[in-house]
Amino acid sequence: MMVTVNDLMKKLNLEVLVGDQTALNRKINVAETNRPGLELTGYYLHSQRERIVVLGNKEMGYIKGMSHEAQISSFEFLTQDETPCIIITRGAACPSRLKEIAERKNFPILSAKEETYRTILDTITYLDEMMAPVVSLHGVLVQIYGKGVLLTGESGMGKSEIALELIKKGHLLIADDRVDCKLVHKEIIGESPAILKEMLEIRGIGIINVSKMFGLSSVLDKTKIDLVIVLAPLSFEKEYDRVGIEEKKYMEILEITIPKLEIPVKEGRSMAVIIESAVTNYLLSSMGQDSAKEFEERVLQFIEQNKEGSEN
Repeated sequence: MMVTVNDLMKKLNLEVLVGDQTALNRKINVAETNRPGLELTGYYLHSQRERIVVLGNKEMGYIKGMSHEAQISSFEFLTQDETPCIIITRGAACPSRLKEIAERKNFPILSAKEETYRTILDTITYLDEMMAPVVSLHGVLVQIYGKGVLLTGESGMGKSEIALELIKKGHLLIADDRVDCKLVHKEIIGESPAILKEMLEIRGIGIINVSKMFGLSSVLDKTKIDLVIVLAPLSFEKEYDRVGIEEKKYMEILEITIPKLEIPVKEGRSMAVIIESAVTNYLLSSMGQDSAKEFEERVLQFIEQNKEGSEN
């Protein structure tokens, strides 16, 4: 997604010191910042010019001791076309020579009231999320016991109806039918398209607004996807995971592997309860409590005891 200086300015509530609307329409192509220590000393090699420049207390203190010529040289370099903008933190005043050069070039300079580290953190976090790779998947995304669970499977498996049961049990809806997945900080974050937000399609009823029907606490804007559950028709010819010691399965989303379970759907099965149990078991496994391994150890212990008994 394209992000401009104007978008960043509005999100972080920054003040515009220099630059008109044309300047604020500059594109931001890199979700990183640059504190230009070396650039202020006159060393320009290997400088990442596409990064947003952040001037904090240290940089501002160094600028005050720079000569007129050194300031002009550094400020000319820092205000090139490749650089989106300069942010001055802690509400500090813009150096007069930097302001003159920026006004001549119509280069955007913004002011942040926050401390430098907070401004950098907020900037990178926002840009990472907005510029993250996105893929759309068919399914339903819910949060169960604090974990994001993506329900997938072919049409007609009752994903939305199961989601409705889970919502009635106190779990949260994030997205129905289409889930937009983003790669943020090596995690897959799922959310709903704006047009489908808080909506759930139930066959025979139609579209329902979950937040109005069950309250605002029944929906969530986005969540990390921790587990994928594939719902499939029950087939007696297919072998399913019965004990849990079989090889674990995973689904890859934007090159990130996420644990996957396949659960057969059959009339009469309480799928909401089964899915709750699957998530609980996943939580226990994450904490090192593996029921399948525990059962396997019991079986081996039982075999060993019987073997000793037969020898005696």
